[in-house]
Amino acid sequence: MGRLTVLALRAVLGALLAGSVFVQAVMVPLLAADLRDFGLRTPVIVIVLLGVVTAQVVLVCVWRLVTMVRRGTVFSHGAFRYVHTVIGAVTAAALLVFTLGVVLAPGEAVAPGVVLLIGGVGVAVLGVALIVLVLRMLLAQAVDRDAEAARMRAELAEVI
Repeated sequence: MGRLTVLALRAVLGALLAGSVFVQAVMVPLLAADLRDFGLRTPVIVIVLLGVVTAQVVLVCVWRLVTMVRRGTVFSHGAFRYVHTVIGAVTAAALLVFTLGVVLAPGEAVAPGVVLLIGGVGVAVLGVALIVLVLRMLLAQAVDRDAEAARMRAELAEVI
């Protein structure tokens, strides 16, 4: 990965992280004020805050993985820690979206179509977790191939 690509990706990750902090510090309190008369205010605010935290966890892990790519160490067992954390955070985000749908479903506060849309978003987020899981399997294969290549180079060096 080129230096310019890494810098651009880090700029995007930094902007997203700063935006998520802004959402936590400014937007969530404004949302809480708007939902003052809404009976489900507390669970909705907690779900939104936890959702932002899951996004922040993913951003930090991707930053660490980009650092590993830049150093040439991404094809190591150390990368799995970050990939597993991303899978866990995205799965948690999907569960939070489903929970939001369950919280909003009873009563007439939100139209049934909106609850259905929230369920669809939950399925989409869960799909992202599954895609990352497939990418984790590809990383495992690459790590195995890298280890095998290193072993074969060592054997060849002994022969020569």
